[in-house]
Amino acid sequence: MNILIIEDELRTAKSLQNLILDIKPGAHLIGHFQSIEESVKALSENLKPDLIFMDIQLADGLCFEIFKAVKITCPVVFCTAYDEYSLEAFKSNGVDYVLKPFSKTDIENAFKKVDELKNFFQQKTTPDIEDLLARLNPVAEKTSFLVFKNQKYTTVQVDQIAFFYIRNDATSIMCFDKQEFALSQSLDQVSSLVSSKQFFRVNRQYLVNFKAIKEIEHYFLRKLYVKLVIETPDKLLINKEKSSSFLSWMENR
Repeated sequence: MNILIIEDELRTAKSLQNLILDIKPGAHLIGHFQSIEESVKALSENLKPDLIFMDIQLADGLCFEIFKAVKITCPVVFCTAYDEYSLEAFKSNGVDYVLKPFSKTDIENAFKKVDELKNFFQQKTTPDIEDLLARLNPVAEKTSFLVFKNQKYTTVQVDQIAFFYIRNDATSIMCFDKQEFALSQSLDQVSSLVSSKQFFRVNRQYLVNFKAIKEIEHYFLRKLYVKLVIETPDKLLINKEKSSSFLSWMENR
């Protein structure tokens, strides 16, 4: 495995290097860079790491500028003293977010996530990125949502929700009793907050509750047509690329 370290603190870089070689004796450290400028130059010159350990705050700015300048296709483990950049990190190939001062266990866990990433892609001919992120970065599951309707705040329990969907460019809740509420969160945010066992993102517009699914039919072009126990404003179609992961989700209850 070819590993690149991007870290502006020499002592931290050396400690990280020692831990990596202790955990992965066969690893090949192909470089250590301290700045955005150095990193962009090296990565632009056909340097091909299999994994990057990257500090977020470098001497000449935030490391996310590197991703704007060059295309990085390998996984990245972010090592930082700050936790406010976690969301942006996971949008930038991040498979783990390790807070300084890190321990050997932290780096071992990071390698475990990388190994899980490899196994995932070896087992899936068409990987589902939502499934992958759920496996790598589980979060606490939300049990209710605060909503505002008719000049009143109230909470809606997640098990009362048949589906979430995008309506007029905003996210809405549809309950089993057909009450509807608007949400301030995006559908992407909602999808990351609720149980991945209970809800499935069938397409860009709909996130459905397993209990709301009535039946599934084959549709044109190898798509699936999902019918719910209550009517939806749009026909729920799942494309052929996502069909296998949806059926697997339905089966593994």
